Amino acid sequence: QVQLGESGGGLVQAGGSLRLSCAASGGTFSSYAMGWFRQAPGSEREFVALISGSGGNTDYADSVKGRFTISRDNAKNTVYLEMNSLRPEDTAVYYCAAVWSLVDTIVVETTLYDYWGQGTQVTVSS
Repeated sequence: QVQLGESGGGLVQAGGSLRLSCAASGGTFSSYAMGWFRQAPGSEREFVALISGSGGNTDYADSVKGRFTISRDNAKNTVYLEMNSLRPEDTAVYYCAAVWSLVDTIVVETTLYDYWGQGTQVTVSS
């Protein structure tokens, strides 16, 4: 059983930056593909960024490419989301999620993720 806990959310002005962290426990962290997802009020949950178990493969939603960076430190069992040039439309609850993967690859399908954190609120003011 993997447990995930996000931190680092908050209120920031447009153009600002935040760094989210997601600490994992209860599994062999490097065996899990990880993802950051977000959900704004009245909207469906959407993927933001994905990373493979080794960290060697990543993918981003078009809306955040060039502004957000996902990374992981397997020694610390932590995945990060560095968010720069934030926009009001980035306002949402951000969740990290994990899925065990036999191969070192990203996992695109949201429904395959087995473990989810409780979420952290990110609010970007204009």
